[in-house]
Amino acid sequence: MSDLTISKLAEGAGVHLETVRYYERIGLMPEPGRTRGGHRSYAATHVRRLRFIRRARELGFTLDDIRTLLELAEPGRASCGEVQKIASLHLQSVRAKLADLARMERLLADTVTQCSGDGSLACPVLEMLDAPQSGAGRQYHAVG
Repeated sequence: MSDLTISKLAEGAGVHLETVRYYERIGLMPEPGRTRGGHRSYAATHVRRLRFIRRARELGFTLDDIRTLLELAEPGRASCGEVQKIASLHLQSVRAKLADLARMERLLADTVTQCSGDGSLACPVLEMLDAPQSGAGRQYHAVG
């Protein structure tokens, strides 16, 4: 699998063309070779690297973390200890987000069960959204 076009690379890694271009622009993907006509020409190593990046993004790693993980994945650079540190910090972040989501779920579930769903003017969901925050000004951020 060599001399792949950008569309075949994207298809083989399960990403969009613009994703490939973006990762090239920010340096996560190495510059590809060029054909005599000036078109990008990718190899199997590009597909493998792009799949690595896609999977790491699916798991929620930041682009900086992915950059470091890619460096550590280079031959002779592998350090399981360093990779473990990055993954452990990310795991802590995921667990904190899960705890926040569980708190939000409980709050919403409790409020929704208080809602009669009829034409009444009093709506517990709207009242909860309009109430001052409790918990020493705890802020919730959109999870994305």
